[in-house]
Amino acid sequence: MQPLNSTTAPKVIRPERIIQFGEGNFLRAFIDWIVWQMDKKTDFDASVVIVQPIAQGMAERLQAQDCLYHVNLQGLIDGQPVNTLEMIDTVSRTVNPYTHHDDYLALASLPDVRFVISNTTEAGIAFDPACRLNDAPPSSYPGKLTQLLYHRFRAFNGDPSKGLIIMPCELIFQNGHHLVDCIRKYIDLWKEDLGTDFESFRQWFEQSCYVCATLVDRIVPGFPRKDIDAIQQKVGYADQMVVQAEAFHLWVIETAPNLPLEQLAREFPADKAGLHVILTHDESPYHERKVTLLNGPHTVLSPVAFLAGLNIVRDACQHEVIGPFIHRVMFEELLPTLNLPEDELRRFADDVMERFCNPFVDHQLTSIMLNSFPKFQTRDLPGLKTYLQRKGTLPRGIVLGLAAICVYYRGGQRADGTPIQPNDDSRIIQLLADLWHTGDTRKVAEGVLGAADLIWHEHGNLNAIPGLTNLLTESIDSILEKGMMETVKTL
Repeated sequence: MQPLNSTTAPKVIRPERIIQFGEGNFLRAFIDWIVWQMDKKTDFDASVVIVQPIAQGMAERLQAQDCLYHVNLQGLIDGQPVNTLEMIDTVSRTVNPYTHHDDYLALASLPDVRFVISNTTEAGIAFDPACRLNDAPPSSYPGKLTQLLYHRFRAFNGDPSKGLIIMPCELIFQNGHHLVDCIRKYIDLWKEDLGTDFESFRQWFEQSCYVCATLVDRIVPGFPRKDIDAIQQKVGYADQMVVQAEAFHLWVIETAPNLPLEQLAREFPADKAGLHVILTHDESPYHERKVTLLNGPHTVLSPVAFLAGLNIVRDACQHEVIGPFIHRVMFEELLPTLNLPEDELRRFADDVMERFCNPFVDHQLTSIMLNSFPKFQTRDLPGLKTYLQRKGTLPRGIVLGLAAICVYYRGGQRADGTPIQPNDDSRIIQLLADLWHTGDTRKVAEGVLGAADLIWHEHGNLNAIPGLTNLLTESIDSILEKGMMETVKTL
């Protein structure tokens, strides 16, 4: 089997038009795959330069293959199984700013660069006041980016046509808004270092650069350890950077306030490539849709299905009892709380159910159970409150999900002997331990609902929601007395 590099496999040379902070599995299976599709199907004609955002990373391993790798897409599309293998050649090279800082700064002078894309984890978009303009490099991603923007401003003498379109993909709501705030703080922090360039650089950033907020959606399991030998035999290369991902993809891009939507569509023609990329003036309804109809059911189904004796999301969705429960929570309780057109919401929910049933991915329920209370607070509680407001009654499936989390956090073991090991903020774990130690399920319900500062934050004390304390107590009692499967049947 031959190695994978540009001497053993074809690689097209394209202009370096995109700087990408991050070389991880998600970006390579999502963004770089999207760019590759655009290169094939439109006149986009762009390659990606990858910047390793932290000192330790995979840039060197990727460069060893001349940045060639395969993406293995698996899943269901319109009910039919998909399992493809495609070689991605859209990454031109990698740069490590920690070992080759001059090469990093030289990216600012590339005339064709127009886009910056990033995924530096949820914690990546953060302001660190210790970062300085002349650091090699600044430790934070926004610090690195501001440094690069300033060098570009200097390299092209403030030419407004050399501004950049910046599209962060970190999994936080309004990621672009947070990134803008960080860049502005760095410009102010570095005022003395910028000297006479301070005001003109600030204006160039505000007027000639465009920071978009985005929402990304594709499950990327990553390197296919159990399938790698078969994959390498199939492609004929010793590819050590294969990435597995689901077939579904969605990218919602909210244009910057100073960037007309039509211009963004012309410069980034994803629609012409037939990709599921939505350009919009406001990504918040799509964010709410994803959080409510994908993450919300995940958070509720996981403890219910696990306590019913199941282990994998797909098995839960296809179960004769738990499957209808998941459908009820998604279509009857959460979907009516959203404000997009119902047919659009139902299509998205159908796609989510198809993704949950992916025959190629064994998504463990326990992996979703990490930090369940904070997840319920952001993903399900808003829907519970809106449902009550609109319907005049509580959504029993969602409340059962919360009861299941409470029982799961009691610990111990499942009926079949499988250990139950909750993983959350140590203060939340201790709170539940103390509440269960009382032996009074109503005190458990009241204590959980009353943990405003620890769990519910701006939502306050949930015991004030009419009927919730009673229904949560009843649901906990039913799980303990009848078992989860019989409790779900009563719904």
